[in-house]
Amino acid sequence: MQWSLKTLLQCLASRRSWAVAVLAVSAGFASAQAVKVEPVPDDPAPPAAVVAPAPTGGIKSANIFEIAPDASTDPNYANQNNGERRLVQPGNNAPMWRDVGKGGTGYSSLPYAESGNLIQGFVQYPGSRLTNAGEAWRQVRNDWLIPYGGSLLLIVAVAIALFYWRKGSIPLHGQETGRVIERFTYVERAAHWVNAIAFVALAVSGIVMAFGKFFLLPVIGGTLFGWLTFALKNLHNFTGPLFAVSLVVVIITFARDNLPSKEDVTWLLRGGGLLGSHEVPSHRFNAGEKVLFWGGVFLLGLLVVGSGVFLDKIVPAVAYTRGNMQVAHMIHAAAAVLMMLMFMGHIYMGTIGMQGAYKAMKTGYVDETWAREHHELWYDDIKAGKIPAQRSASSPSLPVATQAAKA
Repeated sequence: MQWSLKTLLQCLASRRSWAVAVLAVSAGFASAQAVKVEPVPDDPAPPAAVVAPAPTGGIKSANIFEIAPDASTDPNYANQNNGERRLVQPGNNAPMWRDVGKGGTGYSSLPYAESGNLIQGFVQYPGSRLTNAGEAWRQVRNDWLIPYGGSLLLIVAVAIALFYWRKGSIPLHGQETGRVIERFTYVERAAHWVNAIAFVALAVSGIVMAFGKFFLLPVIGGTLFGWLTFALKNLHNFTGPLFAVSLVVVIITFARDNLPSKEDVTWLLRGGGLLGSHEVPSHRFNAGEKVLFWGGVFLLGLLVVGSGVFLDKIVPAVAYTRGNMQVAHMIHAAAAVLMMLMFMGHIYMGTIGMQGAYKAMKTGYVDETWAREHHELWYDDIKAGKIPAQRSASSPSLPVATQAAKA
């Protein structure tokens, strides 16, 4: 291909892009055929606009308010039902959604009447605004139960850690005698341990399900967290009935020795002598343990069990409506948090907080010195023969403290 210098200069001098000229030169050297290039005018006409082909089918969007916009001038416009509105403004389902928002009940073949309600009616739970029941429950859970419940658990855990750091384990002031007193029988220990293990399983699984996304999910990731919470949810559901049965056994077993006495008032007024060098005399269980029993085990325990059994849907002839389930969940969560707060102190005192306390529940026996220093009135009753030092048929390897031994 041959190019004249005049033709090339005309291309470069025109307003056409430099890139076009370079491409043209490159194409000329690469081709073996002669091409004649016509000069390009200074102001070429713009290319004709490309018209998109008209759509041939499919769904066409439309603004429902542009369909018969004068329909709203009808005096009865605001009172139209969905069928009437469809005649004047097809696609405008505002009447139907207005009824849905009001909690209107539609037809449903399910056993509960509320099954026909897409959105629940308005209610105001403690801590929520006046709104539909689903949103009110969400507000109680997200604005109160989760933030305040989690904060209280963390505060109590830190307080216990600081107390242990400053005071340490409560030691025995006297020397052990080698003579023991039976504090818990085998049946009492079995009931306690079954209930305690079930409680720990429920507490751990409940904490992970309620608060795990804040402290565990960012660490282990979504996949592992999903499997973990799924497993813990099933553990929670199947452990609940075991906790319920063992709780009833614990209440029956320990109720008698937890009845209030006049000495409990003195113990409470003096704080049990916890901050002093000696404890306030008490019977087999002191006033603090009695408060834990009646407040934590009996009241909160039955609330947790009752609401949990309801949430498990194992109670016959009960309406498991959304509203009832929401109320049961709020009771369950609030009572469970309060119960965990109370038992955190109990677990601390029963393990590392007091020397010999864990051994008492493990073996069932305590030394005379331990009984005298921590439950002096109970020890005096045993010494006076009012309570037997050995209640089980089997005897321990150590000598049992008896009135004769004391003499």
